[in-house]
Amino acid sequence: QKAIAEIIGTFWLTFGGCGTAILWMDKDSHILAVALAFGLTVVGMAYAVGHISGCHLNPAVSVGLCASGRLPPRELPVYIAAQVVGACLAGALLMLILRVNGTWDAVTNGGLGRFATNAYGGAFYPLASAFCMEAVLTFIFLFVILGATAKKAAPGFAGLIIGLTLTLIHLISIPATNTSVNPARSTGVALFVGGPAVCQLWLFWLAPIVGAAVAGLVYRQLDPQT
Repeated sequence: QKAIAEIIGTFWLTFGGCGTAILWMDKDSHILAVALAFGLTVVGMAYAVGHISGCHLNPAVSVGLCASGRLPPRELPVYIAAQVVGACLAGALLMLILRVNGTWDAVTNGGLGRFATNAYGGAFYPLASAFCMEAVLTFIFLFVILGATAKKAAPGFAGLIIGLTLTLIHLISIPATNTSVNPARSTGVALFVGGPAVCQLWLFWLAPIVGAAVAGLVYRQLDPQT
């Protein structure tokens, strides 16, 4: 049940967020639209599947929750696998839609940062800056998640708070890396583009996981009863 919930939830996050990024690419309100799309998908799924799986939708979130002591280590591989499957299904559907519509070609859509892929260098921030941005923003994201879902937190507001935080994270970092803070979301589109998108994928796994793990360990010290 948890795996199915994570597949569906991560599918919706990737399809909604990355789909908006792809279809709104040339619009003036592109960044705001994408930021809202990612935030709103999390808000919706938090209330739809939060009571089933916790609504992680993100390997970094699962790692952070594991580091904080909230997720048993034995469940971590299942969560991560389900999230990657959900994201890849979304990437496949987006690719299919573009191909059927005749709007996909390797030159236009396959370059660095295209098809909503994450990237560093070129028009984006250099590797060191991108790593720092992704790690710090994921740290903050997990810190908010852990606080909003703590036992003493006000009930009923976690999904909204987490979704708004993810919206802000995208507003900050879309120009820097196209915003990952989620290795599954990055993988779900990169695999269908190949080339630099896959070569650079390591950063969008490593940086978010490092940031999330540190956040989990720090929060565990601040609030051992969480």
